[in-house]
Amino acid sequence: DADRVKVIDWLAGEIRAASEARRAEGGYSTFRRMTRYEYKYAMQDLLWLPHDFSRDLPPETSSEDGFKNSSDMLQMTAVQFAQYRAQARRALELATVRGDRPAPVYYGLSMRGFTERFEAKYAAAVQRTRQKVLDEGLSVEEVLKAEKEKFSRNPGGAHFKDLVTGQGVRTKWAYHGAKYAWKPTDQRPEVPAVSPDVLVIPANQKFIIDVGDGLPDTGLMRVRIRAARESAEGKHLPTLRLHFGNQGSNDSRVSVEVGGHDLTIDAPPGKPRFYQWDVPLTEIPRNAFRHIQKLGQLPNPAEFIELRNTSSTPVGLVIDYVEVIAPVLEEWPPESHKRIFHQRKDADEPDYAREVLARFMARAWRRPVSEAEVNQKLALYAKLRPQCVDFQEAMVEVLASVLASPKFLYLVRVGAEDAKPEPRVTDLELATRLSFFLWSSTPDDELLQLAQAGKLSDAKVLEQQARRLLADPRAGRFARHYTRQWLGMEQLDFVKIDAKAHGKTDPLLLEAMKQEPVALFGEMLRANRPVTEFLHSDYVLVNDRLARHYGVPEVYGDQFRKVKLPAEIKRGGLLTSAGLLVMNSDGKDSHPLKRGIWLLENLLHDPPPPPPPAVPEIDLADPEILKMTLKQRMEDHRSDPACFSCHSKIDPWGIAFENFDALGQWRDKIGDEPVDAASVLFNKDELRGMTGLKDYLLANRQDQFARAMAHKMAAYALGRPLTFGDHAEVDRITAALRQRGDGLADLVFLIVKSDLFQLK
Repeated sequence: DADRVKVIDWLAGEIRAASEARRAEGGYSTFRRMTRYEYKYAMQDLLWLPHDFSRDLPPETSSEDGFKNSSDMLQMTAVQFAQYRAQARRALELATVRGDRPAPVYYGLSMRGFTERFEAKYAAAVQRTRQKVLDEGLSVEEVLKAEKEKFSRNPGGAHFKDLVTGQGVRTKWAYHGAKYAWKPTDQRPEVPAVSPDVLVIPANQKFIIDVGDGLPDTGLMRVRIRAARESAEGKHLPTLRLHFGNQGSNDSRVSVEVGGHDLTIDAPPGKPRFYQWDVPLTEIPRNAFRHIQKLGQLPNPAEFIELRNTSSTPVGLVIDYVEVIAPVLEEWPPESHKRIFHQRKDADEPDYAREVLARFMARAWRRPVSEAEVNQKLALYAKLRPQCVDFQEAMVEVLASVLASPKFLYLVRVGAEDAKPEPRVTDLELATRLSFFLWSSTPDDELLQLAQAGKLSDAKVLEQQARRLLADPRAGRFARHYTRQWLGMEQLDFVKIDAKAHGKTDPLLLEAMKQEPVALFGEMLRANRPVTEFLHSDYVLVNDRLARHYGVPEVYGDQFRKVKLPAEIKRGGLLTSAGLLVMNSDGKDSHPLKRGIWLLENLLHDPPPPPPPAVPEIDLADPEILKMTLKQRMEDHRSDPACFSCHSKIDPWGIAFENFDALGQWRDKIGDEPVDAASVLFNKDELRGMTGLKDYLLANRQDQFARAMAHKMAAYALGRPLTFGDHAEVDRITAALRQRGDGLADLVFLIVKSDLFQLK
């Protein structure tokens, strides 16, 4: 351990020295470590695991351009090296297996079983009614009338219901400390026929299933539900979300969303079908008292599954059967194990160790490895093997050192140290640069094979590969991370909406607001739409909640889709995106200063100068200032010479947003006064509200916006700040983009084929 600490300290010092030397030469280096999110995806793709191994790593700060993948910000400390080593060890333990296939446990839970166990009087009444209908030939209504019906047809909340008799009873959905815990079985229960005994979950209601302490520690948990819509009326479909949690004591409840996505229940009434989630058990919060306490004791060791109807409209769903299986194993050993320990074929341990290392190192380090590099790791294996119980334990330790190496953690130059430096990156470096740009992860086999054959630097091949990468689902990572960093959307995660001013805000609406800009970017990238549509478009990307917020009719379901805007809806593009308007507010009202600065910095790449020291603030205690409108206060503030130079450039842009409140909703009045969103720029051009702002930008600032897009995306693609020496190439990319029609995908292709991307 002491030797390991010394090596870690030495490596950290060498990396810092190399980076500092490069900057001292007057340039910026693309030599950087992976970001947290890049590390997560690289480990997932390399090890074939769905886990997030980045959660315990420290967060990154953003560069001046707003990007987290900037080489200026991605240094390494000795403590971080130790964390990466621990994460690598944990990841390899999860990826590899030993011994026999673990036996899964099963929960097969029918709603009839729930009622018989927890609502015995109700279950007996239902069975009695059914039997009388069969035996006496009476109608359900006649039997219920004779029995003086004791159970409601509409109990409210989540409730059990008999679809034959219509009787129902409200569920005990509140958690009662493992009192109602189910026990798993070691044999898979036979799936029963579709039953009329169902659970009804109305919109915004939930149902808890107590699974006790029967789930294993690791592996994949599969939750299957047999469900259908409650009613065929209307076009809205119910959506269901999976939560998992525990309550060790009265004041320690945990319940978090774990399914990764909401299920849209589209099966018609009477024809339910199965829906499912797959959840890695090591990725969710587990009860700390499992295996320590027994059920019925305190602290409570039990866990529960929670089903929530997240529908935005009052539509319900019915469930008659729930199945939980863990761990789910499609094959043994799993693919993650076989990708590391391939079939041995009678090789002795040292030869097999060499094969395993050579294959794994080449994939992890994104290039062919030399015999000397493999021999170095074999020497470590030979040293560790006598201390380990078997071959696999020793190899896992050695492979962890491969993943803790700067050759994996850093995006480094490929080639011999004493080789004559070339101005252009090698094909292997180009493969890594391209895959981290568009997938935030390591190159796949096809990309590496082309690079090793020396074909990737061919412009046609490179564009073909860029198109292939963009067509892959992993390109969604590019849309998410680039959009959020480009637009500074991290701030949106921390905005607090003033409940007194706007009432209680639907948290799922805020989720939709966060997703809209990413969905817009993804749609424009897929269709190669002009980048000017970020300034204004005649469509929006919305789900039902966001559409209702905007006043757009006839949108159903929680899936985002492209919707053409009616003429009266004043939306389209990023400027009127509710999430960005909320982000640039103070949670209570609009904030013209924040909105103006955001427009200049993020969209036009023209940040205002920093404020001079000792700038006076607006004195809201002054009764005369309180009488002024917001616009008048800003004009009064600008009258101070110390404030004029900055605010004359910022305020007019921000005032143009004034028709939108802190929730991003359109308003014509503020209190009893009409909104005044007209302003005059420092060059005397006039903006009349949002329409005037969009018209002005499209008429006068298209070139500036296109260049800002090229600059921002190039900085993200390279993972470093752009310098004065890069400006000519950015101008060339911008000119080519404008000639080709401003397509967003075209911008990607122009960047990857540029000297900017291919030179060191």
